[in-house]
Amino acid sequence: MMHKRHQRIGWAAAILVAGSMAFISCKVTRDYSRPQFDIPTAFKVPDSVTRAADSAITDWAAFFQDSTLVTLLDSAIAHNFDLQDAMKHMAIADQYYKQAKAAYLPSINLNLLGITKEYRSKNYYSNPSSGWYDDRGKNPPKTLYLLQSQFTNSVDMQWELDIWGKIKRQKEEANAKYLETREAQKAVQTALISDVAQSYYLLQMLHEQLEIARTNLKLRSNTLKMIELQYKSGFVTALAVQQTKSQVLEASALIPQLEKEIGIQENGLRLLVGSLTLPMPQDSELSAVDPGNEVTDLPLYAVLNRPDVRASEFELIAANAEVGVTQAYRFPNISIDISGGVNSMLPENWFNIPGSLFGGIVGGITQPLLHQRKLKTDYEVAKLARDQSEIAFQKTVYTAITEIRNARISIHKIQEQLVIAQQQVDLAQKAVHSAAMLFRAGFATYLEVITAQGHELDSELELASLRADLLTARVQLYRALGGGWH
Repeated sequence: MMHKRHQRIGWAAAILVAGSMAFISCKVTRDYSRPQFDIPTAFKVPDSVTRAADSAITDWAAFFQDSTLVTLLDSAIAHNFDLQDAMKHMAIADQYYKQAKAAYLPSINLNLLGITKEYRSKNYYSNPSSGWYDDRGKNPPKTLYLLQSQFTNSVDMQWELDIWGKIKRQKEEANAKYLETREAQKAVQTALISDVAQSYYLLQMLHEQLEIARTNLKLRSNTLKMIELQYKSGFVTALAVQQTKSQVLEASALIPQLEKEIGIQENGLRLLVGSLTLPMPQDSELSAVDPGNEVTDLPLYAVLNRPDVRASEFELIAANAEVGVTQAYRFPNISIDISGGVNSMLPENWFNIPGSLFGGIVGGITQPLLHQRKLKTDYEVAKLARDQSEIAFQKTVYTAITEIRNARISIHKIQEQLVIAQQQVDLAQKAVHSAAMLFRAGFATYLEVITAQGHELDSELELASLRADLLTARVQLYRALGGGWH
């Protein structure tokens, strides 16, 4: 009776201790909470407006309206090497997360066909295995007698009780790292889409500039013919012919330079899309490229949807979990080991049930005491690493806001530049026409003609460059907003 009473008291004490430890474990590890930042509620930039939250930037397939560009992006997402590598990193992190989820389960090992035979000689301080020799009616030899003979099949189980939340935090850390790699994969895809779009727009700009250079070469060649006729008639000197030829050669040299840049740009674009045989767009007009929908609403939540921001926060969550893991290592470890199976000295008795059965259970509490300050150092370093991750998270958020503001300002100012540049092109074209008419009538010199043609070439090249800059700025805004991930 007294024994049963003591047993009940023992179980009650064990439950009380386990409950106390579970309560303390809540104190040991701290759940993650997002830090508070001093950030604006809206992005104050020129011509920005605030609309409903569901009108934010869409995904890339809806953002880019150009069918040729969409084809290139499809190929890039399917075949780009960096994106494929990022997906493999995500798959690796997923495997570690699955392993962390299984950490609550016990470890079980099945040991089959365990055969042990140990032999000793006469100078060894032991005696032969008397039972083995007695059963066979043999006398043990003096040298290399059988000391021990065992035939074993067993099952071993080890189970650690997660009293201090160590396994819970390890699982949380692994999950955060998996989600971080997933966001990293999104960031790689967003950067890839942006790079392909910018490369495509740059290629279109080069094609347009090449067409401008060819048109200007024809114009200057016609001017050269006209001045050569004037020279033969004695109206201009040989200097006029020489300077006009120089202008023709200058326009001619621009063509192979642009063709070289086009070839290099095409090769770079093929590498991005992961195909060396995919046809590249030819002779497209940059002004005809559909820029897609204009992004005018910039709510704060768009920043929090950026893959790099989300990845940075998951890194902070993992760092916070690591603090709990290192803290739990400083507290007692409670484990249970269970083993059982069949064991015999003679093979013919191997499966003699129940005579060959054996079993055992071991429970223990291990309290770390002196580890050359390693456990405390790990804990303190983990806390400092968590602080670093919080600083990095805050910096990432602020950087995201800055990039969005810069992209919006760039779009706004490039649009203003485009209006001016178009006016300059219109005036330059009128000046070329007027100079040619006046030269024929004898009211203008050849220098005025070639100067007007040079200004027209420069203004048209600049206009094409600004058109590409505007499209590139929109791509940068798409990237700054996180690529449309929800």
